[in-house]
Amino acid sequence: VQLMESGGGLVQPGGSLRLSCVASGFMFSGFSMRWVRQAPGKGLEWVSSIDSTGSDTSYADSVKGRFTISRDNAKNTLYLQLNSLKPEDTAMYYCALRGGWRSATKDGSQGTQVTVSS
Repeated sequence: VQLMESGGGLVQPGGSLRLSCVASGFMFSGFSMRWVRQAPGKGLEWVSSIDSTGSDTSYADSVKGRFTISRDNAKNTLYLQLNSLKPEDTAMYYCALRGGWRSATKDGSQGTQVTVSS
C-alpha cells in the first residue's frame, strides 16, 4: 500500500486548498478512505470519510460545511477540498486506508502540511 498526499501550503484565514492523495498497491475502488490530521503537539484527529463509490461521506463537526471529500476511482485519487480555512485547521493532513469509518489512524504516509496564518 502506498499513499502520497499533496496540495498543502500556506494560506490566509478564509482561503481554500485542495488536497490530493494518490493511492497504489491495492484496489483503490474497493475500499473506503479517510482523511485524518495532526495539529502541532496534538494527537491524530479524524476529519472525513468516503465509501468506495463516493456515495456516502461523513465529516467531523469541526469541518462540516467547510470541507468536501471526494474521489476519482479511475485515477486512484482521493481529494479533500478545504474552504473557509481557520488557523485551527493548521495541521499535517494524511489520507488513510486501514481502520474503521471514523478511525483516527494513519498508514505511514508522509502527509501534506496545511498552515493557515495571516
